[in-house]
Amino acid sequence: MLRITDLTYRIAGRVLFEGASARVPAGHRVGLVGRNGSGKSTLLRLIAGEIEPDGGTITVPRGARVATVAQEAPGGETGLRDWVLAADRERARLMVEAEDAPAAERIAEIHTRLADLGAHAAPARAAAILAGLGFDDAAQARPLSAFSGGWRMRVALAATLFLEPDILLLDEPTNYLDLEGTLWLEGYLRAYPRTVIVASHDRALLNGAVGAILHLEGGKLVSYAGGYDAFVRARAERQAHSAALAAKQEAARRHMQAFVDRFRYKASKARQAQSRLKALARMAPVAIVAENGETRFRFPEPRPLPPPLLTLDGVAVGYAPGRPVLRGLDLRIDMGDRIALIGANGNGKSTLAKLLAGRLEAAAGTLTRAARLVVGYFAQHQIDELDAGASATAHMARVMPGASETARRARLGAFGLEGEKASVSAAALSGGERARLVLALISHAAPQLLVLDEPTNHLDADAREALVRALLDYPGAVVLITHDRHLIEACAEALWLVAEGGVRRFDGDLDDYRRLLATARPATGDARRRRRKADRRGALAGLRRAVRSAEAELARLAAEKAEIDRALAEPAIHVTDRLARLARRRAAIEAAETAAEATWIEAAAALENAGG
Repeated sequence: MLRITDLTYRIAGRVLFEGASARVPAGHRVGLVGRNGSGKSTLLRLIAGEIEPDGGTITVPRGARVATVAQEAPGGETGLRDWVLAADRERARLMVEAEDAPAAERIAEIHTRLADLGAHAAPARAAAILAGLGFDDAAQARPLSAFSGGWRMRVALAATLFLEPDILLLDEPTNYLDLEGTLWLEGYLRAYPRTVIVASHDRALLNGAVGAILHLEGGKLVSYAGGYDAFVRARAERQAHSAALAAKQEAARRHMQAFVDRFRYKASKARQAQSRLKALARMAPVAIVAENGETRFRFPEPRPLPPPLLTLDGVAVGYAPGRPVLRGLDLRIDMGDRIALIGANGNGKSTLAKLLAGRLEAAAGTLTRAARLVVGYFAQHQIDELDAGASATAHMARVMPGASETARRARLGAFGLEGEKASVSAAALSGGERARLVLALISHAAPQLLVLDEPTNHLDADAREALVRALLDYPGAVVLITHDRHLIEACAEALWLVAEGGVRRFDGDLDDYRRLLATARPATGDARRRRRKADRRGALAGLRRAVRSAEAELARLAAEKAEIDRALAEPAIHVTDRLARLARRRAAIEAAETAAEATWIEAAAALENAGG
């Protein structure tokens, strides 16, 4: 069991944890939630032992392996599969040692340990994890340097999952994944047989993959049974209960105080008044569960346009002449449409988004836009390209040069950037606040079409819910690319599948799409059976090698002993110094034969028991 006891930790004088305690039983899968900046990432680092607490203790079971995903994207010329395999250093070391043909006894030890590690099935397991995260066979053979930072972070995640640690710590693991990778990860974590703590704002992931929620707020940790939806309900009940208790206590306090005020100077009632004064002093106030102010987003009302907003007839689009990414596109978008693009990364979803947003021109076919159509386009690179030294109001002034300061601040306020937040530099804003700024910037002109490419990556759970409500209230058209299944299920009314160089309407919902993906991947049970068979084959091969090595050693020792016996049989040997040396060597050989025979017997018995 993982125990957190009276944890205290400060950063630059700011208290993140004060007397926080929690327990995570072995084998439990727990979601860690809390607002941005509350300390979730810091808690994972404390559990991993990367930093030390200022007070209290974090107790990890003796011998338990703890692993987190590296913060830096890996690089170099190593192939993806080889890099993931190398993450298990013990396996890599033993595989090298096994090739050096050591003594038979050591070979048996090595292969027994490799069998315990599942080493012989490791290449297939590494390949399956990489495939689940979006890398096909060809991609797995390519070097890390051939991929972008986001894709290389997927490889870092794959390496951590491959290690199968006793305590798996994941910090926003879906940020670099597409919907397909997120669905795969949800299933993987749900079947993970050891302890998992995953910090995430992905509501669907927390509903599907974990059995408990650990809520971090005000420097304390509170555990809730169930997934995220159960946590929301239980916390609301706890808030209502604590508020009712506090109200009841306050009424009792007022009643006692009224009695004291009335009778404290009356002799017959003085003792009772003093008793109530002491009771008032002892009455610890009920801790009311803090209810965070509701986060609200609001997109401006667009000017209605007659349908259609966009039509595509036989359109092709790409980045190089004669090499289209997508072709034969026959699509239409109207006011009020809610469309989510699905399909694995690399199939062209972002390319289609850029085409719809006017960032790419059609290479063939006809794309027709409604007159006076305004498009608001959100992409991850826009967050990174903000002017770090400029304030939110300065950014708004660039896109609203003729507007008043009040109008600019009102637009920022529609996305929660009010007061001081509107005046500080972009560099001083959190990732979620910068995402809000970009949403304010892209919607300032009241667009009729919003094209949103992964808008939730930096938003916490409350902000994601605010985005859902804002999109439901928005009367224009929306095209979404997101790994956030909750956002799709709440907002999208149509799914467009981007695959095989084209785009088609997907007839079904996300559950149907999940089933479609499952048919393209080996069933979990089949994969486990193949892994057990591979482990068994590897173990048998190692044991057979140990038997052969022991037999060869016995044959060599027998030959050397026979040679010594022939020399000892020579008449002249008894009058030379060589006699003593040969006798000592013969005794050493007999001892070595005894050891080799024991190794052979052990390996042969193990091989027979294993069915080999």
